[in-house]
Amino acid sequence: MRRLLVPAILAVLSATGAAIAVAAGPDPVIGTWQLNVSKSTFKPGPGFKGQTRTYSQSGQSITVAIKTVRADGKETTTQTTYQLDGKDYPVKGSSDVDSDSVKRVDSNTANFALKKAGKVVQSGSRTVSKDGKTLTVKSTGTSANGEKFDDVLVFDKQ
Repeated sequence: MRRLLVPAILAVLSATGAAIAVAAGPDPVIGTWQLNVSKSTFKPGPGFKGQTRTYSQSGQSITVAIKTVRADGKETTTQTTYQLDGKDYPVKGSSDVDSDSVKRVDSNTANFALKKAGKVVQSGSRTVSKDGKTLTVKSTGTSANGEKFDDVLVFDKQ
């Protein structure tokens, strides 16, 4: 009886482990996303002329490179590598923020906080649609010049 029980338990554990590995697969945000300016809202505005986000994943770490064309035509590129654990990770290429923390809400959604010198200056969420074709980033905060904003950025998967 014991000889049959041990292999049965191992089989169940193996199947469970495989299911957990599948569930912990790549984040659906992985890939390249192009800002759909006409579907996005920028309060108070003006909004970006364009933005491309490229997400990649290595193990538990996600890297995002964000190329933005601002309303004045100036181009910027920021990058961060983070985990979905709510801890602070450095942001490169921005004078407005220096760290990012991201926490998974569910399989398609994560909440984030961007900080400057330890103070949250922007927070929000990113959600990938169930069909995987749309990324919506909602954020509120205070700009470097003290102006409050409330943006909804809608991206199309490339």
